[in-house]
Amino acid sequence: MSKPANTDHDIHDVLSARWSPYGFSDRAVDKAVLSSLFEAARWAASSFNEQPWRFLVATRDEPEEFARMLSCLTDGNQEWAKHVPVLILTVASTKFERNDKPNGSAWHDVGLASASLAFEATARGLSLHWMGGIHRERIRSEYRLPEGFEPVTAIAIGYAEKIEAVPEPFRKRDRSPRTRRPIEEFVFSGAFGKPAAITGG
Repeated sequence: MSKPANTDHDIHDVLSARWSPYGFSDRAVDKAVLSSLFEAARWAASSFNEQPWRFLVATRDEPEEFARMLSCLTDGNQEWAKHVPVLILTVASTKFERNDKPNGSAWHDVGLASASLAFEATARGLSLHWMGGIHRERIRSEYRLPEGFEPVTAIAIGYAEKIEAVPEPFRKRDRSPRTRRPIEEFVFSGAFGKPAAITGG
């Protein structure tokens, strides 16, 4: 299933095609393709080239590891994510390696790496679904995160299922329209809240 964005301005197809389904087929993701997704993440920009992102990954062909990672999601996310072929936990290194000072850009940079991964995945016909609903303390414990490393999000990766095969209530969610606030509500100039001239607002 595809659900391209109805954009107000022209953007690249790989951006408009990216969306977050709840329904995933049981088709496996080739390991070489997964490696390419992480290669895309590898080349993301970061403050001082710190590269603070870390990824924990589990696939359905490793049932014990997959169940372990699934248990780190909230119950609502487990309900649909148990069917996806690949689960990822994103982790941020919160201090600069060069001086051990706090890295205020760490979460931003993990987001950049995750976005690079997402667009590479979308270009290859894959779908992703980000999750903020995770058990952070469980992740710290299960994966023995060192001091200075913080869980950020989870990501489901796979091939979107045909809408007819997606059970309710997830089918209804996957059918729902994609919406975003207009750019004049978040692109400002001169003062916070004042729409920039380029927005036409």
